[in-house]
Amino acid sequence: MKRTFFTALVMILFSSATFAQDFAEIDRSPMDRAYYPNNFAHDRKPSDKAIIRVTYSRPAKGGRAIFGQLVPFHKVWRTGANEATEVKFYQDIQLNGKPVKAGTYALFTIPDEQEWDIILSSDLDYWGAYSYNDKNDVIRVKAASKQLTTPVENFTIQFEKTGATQGVMKIAWDKTLVDVPFTY
Repeated sequence: MKRTFFTALVMILFSSATFAQDFAEIDRSPMDRAYYPNNFAHDRKPSDKAIIRVTYSRPAKGGRAIFGQLVPFHKVWRTGANEATEVKFYQDIQLNGKPVKAGTYALFTIPDEQEWDIILSSDLDYWGAYSYNDKNDVIRVKAASKQLTTPVENFTIQFEKTGATQGVMKIAWDKTLVDVPFTY
């Protein structure tokens, strides 16, 4: 009886170890979130509620040429890696002067050397931009592209407060920075 119990226990332990080895590898482009106002800002009050949240994956430059090569100019880009980037507005805002209702949208961009198209789409929850359909666009706005002197290794989205009810969503990677102004 003891031998049977011991044998069964050993089999259970070994089968558990086998299941643990079936997990996928860690993603090379880890998921990140950016909030406005910034959750970690030193001047943030506990009563400050989020107005915008962006969920995205952060690919690395890794020595590659990014815009115009890895990310082609004049083509829709998922704005990050892996799943399409999502932006949630907790209240109505204006994105570069155009009204946007509170809700969750996919964030796509069309990079260009001088200016990007920033696209909010109602089509959510899919991989990349392969299924992108412009019929699902909620809005499109233009945003100027600037050259940075120091490259940004990992794709990044951050926010900056620019006034009492104004801010900028900053999209940066490699030597490119795009500022998308908003008001709330």
